Amino acid sequence: MIRKVMIASVLILSVFSIFIGASTVTINQIIAGDEKALIILFVSRIPRLVSVLVTGVGLSISGLIMQQLSRNRFVSPSTAVTMDAAKLGLLLSSVLLTSFGIMGRMLFTFIFALLGSFLFTFLIRKVRFKNAIFIPLLGIMLGGVINSITTYIAYQFDMVQFLNSLMMGDFTHTLKGRYELLYIVIPFIILAFFYANRFTLAGMGEDFAKNLGLNYGQVVNIGLSIVSVITAAVVIIVGSIPFVGLIIPNIVSLYRGDNMKETIVDVGLFGANFLLLCDIIGRMIIYPYEVSIGLTVGVIGSIAFLILLFRRFAHEG
Repeated sequence: MIRKVMIASVLILSVFSIFIGASTVTINQIIAGDEKALIILFVSRIPRLVSVLVTGVGLSISGLIMQQLSRNRFVSPSTAVTMDAAKLGLLLSSVLLTSFGIMGRMLFTFIFALLGSFLFTFLIRKVRFKNAIFIPLLGIMLGGVINSITTYIAYQFDMVQFLNSLMMGDFTHTLKGRYELLYIVIPFIILAFFYANRFTLAGMGEDFAKNLGLNYGQVVNIGLSIVSVITAAVVIIVGSIPFVGLIIPNIVSLYRGDNMKETIVDVGLFGANFLLLCDIIGRMIIYPYEVSIGLTVGVIGSIAFLILLFRRFAHEG
């Protein structure tokens, strides 16, 4: 029942998203074949809608994978170095690979995101004090160090404005011809569905998973690769979007449990709904101007995160 409601909600919000914007587009204009309305629809509104949906689903599932593999509810691409390392990779690729095109930047950004993910995984395996709050704090501190390096490089090459655009996610520029890289996320989302059971087993612990015949190292590597590809593509096209991969899996787990095979569809749908709603709010709050998606997600996501945090403390108490 909840899944059907979320599907219906995605459809309704998608319709709202298509018809909201500084330029007026109506159903009558589309039916009548109004040239201006059709250009706005196919060049701007539909690419933006697709970008929001793919990003929402991709980041939510990435957070779910990382939480399963790390066995920690507060780990996500934004708290586990992945997104910070991806920003560093994109900045360096913009400086060093100016003639390689977007695929060269994608590869460079993916490598850095993957290295950041592996570094975080390595560190948490070495840490004895695996408190639920300490582990993501470790990731945030390490991410802060990487962000400092990124900022220094940006100052050296006069790319501070470019860096600021990465820090604040924005769908304003997701136009036809400038967003298609996000399509690379779709096959990796599908791959995550196929590996859902194995990610669940890996989340039970290395020894337990190996006793069941699971190739633990291979599954972890595949999971981190999926997360890194999705994160890299989102950072390149949209920028940094916080909290989506952190709060969505936690909310879904409250009513669906921890079996990834059972929750992955709901996580994807909830993520799409959440990001669509935040995008619509950002476009309406100071209409005809708009607030960046990073800001709206940051405000709503931080409130949701605090609620989840206090709820965990209440249950532990």
